[in-house]
Amino acid sequence: MVEETRSPVLAGFDGTEASRAAVRWAAREASSRGAPLLLVHVLARPFQHSIPMRIPDEDAVMDKLRNAVLRELDSLEDVCREIDPNLEMSKSMPIGDAAESLVELAGDAELMVLGGPLVGARTDRLGVTAAEVIARRAAAPIVVVRGEISTSADAPVVVGVDGSAVSDRAIGYAFETASRLGRSLVGVHSWGESAFNPFDVVEEWDADGSEFRDRAREVLAESMAAWAGRYPDVAVRHVVGADQPAQLLLGEAKNANLLVVGSHGRGAVRRAFLGSVSHAVLNQASCPVAVLPAE
Repeated sequence: MVEETRSPVLAGFDGTEASRAAVRWAAREASSRGAPLLLVHVLARPFQHSIPMRIPDEDAVMDKLRNAVLRELDSLEDVCREIDPNLEMSKSMPIGDAAESLVELAGDAELMVLGGPLVGARTDRLGVTAAEVIARRAAAPIVVVRGEISTSADAPVVVGVDGSAVSDRAIGYAFETASRLGRSLVGVHSWGESAFNPFDVVEEWDADGSEFRDRAREVLAESMAAWAGRYPDVAVRHVVGADQPAQLLLGEAKNANLLVVGSHGRGAVRRAFLGSVSHAVLNQASCPVAVLPAE
């Protein structure tokens, strides 16, 4: 009987310290999943944006680039071996646009891991490649690593819940991760975006907001219930609040192992991601963030 090959955890590397941190995170994740690790660096053809023709000795230039990158990837493999000596690894160096190449490779991956701004860095803007990959709707879940993960055994997995189909996928991913890593899980739901929508028809408004709080608790409990039954080993805590969703999630994720959110990808320029809850937490979270794509 031929053993089925598992899909890899794909780690994008661009030479930055942020992407090195992402590779280390991806190695630990691949090890815990029993999956192979694929290290990817996308080579841009020299001068492709400024000279619309091949240049003399371009192949020689590309060979030098490949060799330099290969040395970097070999060094990263050594680092990953320290994490798991038995980790199965491979390397890929496609030529082309970074985001386009990564999205294509994600079709065969179990998970894609990319580096984001390091925690404490001067900029809080998401890396261009990570933003483009998410906006282009890669098929695999994407984890953006903003520095090292918490080493505390008490660091939970946090998941944003809004009652949608993609939110349900995020909940399933969060439960599986929490179970596999032996972590607790925090489900977070906010009514801050809709509680005082002037277009909602509400017959009575409670001054203390109890109507919204009770409904939020119902949505969260119903959304989490089915997955909780599948993962009875995971300790679960529910959090509801009137804060804006991103702020509520960021507050709960301050000492988290992982924050999981769904990307709806609706509208022109994917407005529901670019400038939404997902975008806010990807730029500001102090822990790795997993983004689950819509089907």
